[in-house]
Amino acid sequence: MPISPTPRMPTPSSSAPVMNTRMALAVATTIFFMWGFLTCLNDILIPHLKAVFELNYAKAMLVQFTFFGAYFLMSLPAGRLVAHLGYKKGIVAGLAIAAVGALGFWPAAELRVYEAFLGALFVLATGITVLQVAANPYVALLGPEQTASSRLTLAQALNSLGTAIAPIFGGLLILGNTVKSADELAALPAAEQIAYRVQEAQSVQGPYVGLAIALALLAVFVYLFRLPALTETTEQGDSGRHTLLDALRHRHVLFGVLAIFFYVGAEVSIGSFLVNYLSMPSIGGFTEQQATHYVSAYWTMAMIGRFAGSAIMTRFSPRVLLTLFASMNVALLALTMLSQGQVALYSVVAIGLFNSIMFPTIFALSIERLGPLTNKASSLLIMAIVGGAVVPYLQGLLADRIGLQESFILPLVCYAYILYYGLSGSRPSAAFRPES
Repeated sequence: MPISPTPRMPTPSSSAPVMNTRMALAVATTIFFMWGFLTCLNDILIPHLKAVFELNYAKAMLVQFTFFGAYFLMSLPAGRLVAHLGYKKGIVAGLAIAAVGALGFWPAAELRVYEAFLGALFVLATGITVLQVAANPYVALLGPEQTASSRLTLAQALNSLGTAIAPIFGGLLILGNTVKSADELAALPAAEQIAYRVQEAQSVQGPYVGLAIALALLAVFVYLFRLPALTETTEQGDSGRHTLLDALRHRHVLFGVLAIFFYVGAEVSIGSFLVNYLSMPSIGGFTEQQATHYVSAYWTMAMIGRFAGSAIMTRFSPRVLLTLFASMNVALLALTMLSQGQVALYSVVAIGLFNSIMFPTIFALSIERLGPLTNKASSLLIMAIVGGAVVPYLQGLLADRIGLQESFILPLVCYAYILYYGLSGSRPSAAFRPES
């Protein structure tokens, strides 16, 4: 069996003008914006539902457990769907499913049942899982392999724009009113209780119904747009019928799956606890609505870092930058755990800046030199986003037992693993070898 040299990543068909590739990248970035917005809105939904249903930290983190648990359960079906439909129709399907999930917030708020919210979140996250499986490798493959990290980082910058806007949007519309405790609610006259429940329901219904409409319109727009197919890197171009295990035999894929797990877990966990952490008297002493501005700053720092990182990565090694940024986050988490007041506040918010390049860099390094195994590796990497379900829940258990500030030891350990991945784990063992 002849062994070919490392394959070049495919570029769009020559029949498609160069402008189509640039326009395709522009269209894809709108998808990244929307799922960033939807994902970060959970950081605002958590304190709202925690207060409405009087939950402890661990139970409140079931929001993230449900949302990111969908990545684990649905990533393989999503991979099969994208392999069957192709990247474009896969993106359209993901947007449509996410729109249905967002609409589910209307009956959930009417029922005022916590489990109903979790069900709607699961459907919403299923749609975003399909988007992740389709859009991440699609953007990475829209051009030369050596600039894949830079291109994906640029697209992720638009994702960060969504995460930067979402806390302000959610703070105004969802956390704008003080949530009453069960005793305070019971003390109100019956008519005022009904009016209060209607107001609380509408604070969630309006934003999510608006998002459902936006997602549906975006699905129509993408369907009408002529995107390059890139079938060479899906199962449609895989004559060898390779399996997920074939992808995992590449060490940089296996270690990359773990790196995505720990990175997403750490990033989501920090964002999820920021409102409650910054509301602590020893840290910021803010109201919940005031704290949302710092949550926005946390994600805005990531956006700034990604725009800058997209340019920097064309000049410096992605592995070196990943190692450096992971080291900085280990130091910042240690600082916020050992300090109080403004030092603790600004050190935890600054973590967002060094989160910036991590996901796109890990993703691009993990699918390097895989050829038609790219789609299978992508499904595994998206499955690893389940770290966003597991790590926040574990940190919630730690926070209930040892205190919120001390519980940040868990994301610190996660970034320590990413430091290792940048140093060693990301180096490919071999290129994909096609069947003769």
